[in-house]
Amino acid sequence: MPTLFRRKSNDLVADAVAQVEAAPADEGTLADAQSKAYTPSKGRATPKRKDGGRRVAEPPPKNRREAYRRLREKDRAERAENRAAMLAGREDKLLPRDRGPERRLVRDVVDSRRNIGTMFFLGALIVIVGSSKSMPPAVQVAANLFWVFLALAVIIDSFLLCRKVKRLIKERLPKTTTKMGGHYFYAIMRSITFRKIRMPAPQVKIGEQI
Repeated sequence: MPTLFRRKSNDLVADAVAQVEAAPADEGTLADAQSKAYTPSKGRATPKRKDGGRRVAEPPPKNRREAYRRLREKDRAERAENRAAMLAGREDKLLPRDRGPERRLVRDVVDSRRNIGTMFFLGALIVIVGSSKSMPPAVQVAANLFWVFLALAVIIDSFLLCRKVKRLIKERLPKTTTKMGGHYFYAIMRSITFRKIRMPAPQVKIGEQI
């Protein structure tokens, strides 16, 4: 039995039809509102919350000791970064003596060949030990002869190295205004340094064509 507070089924059906007919109008109004509130893109995506948020600043040091510790850690990190950049041959991190296309070419020439000068210090150590007075006379004579042979070998190898450096610089960098004497000295000093401790580190393999 219907009560006074319950609506009739016909009324409910009529209300549902009215809501369906009014829906397009509401959607159009919503679209107009969105078009008015729409902001054109500026060429980049809207940053996410974690990207657009502020970075949390590092708290200030509590005391002088902590400030010194942070400064030492920062200096250590910068030195490690600079050393890695120097080993990689980055031009902006190199020492003035190592900068320039001429010096890079000289390094590649030296690193691509087997240099007799690399054995210079090892040979000098053998000569010092062998020529000591505590050694037998035959060993002393052999050490002195070895020293003469090593010195001549290093001189001849350095001469050939410098000639190759000059030829390649003239061919590939004909407009250079740098002095060749500096390049010769740079090449010889690098050639008598062990390969593993050369700075900057070698960028070419032994026997690689330059």
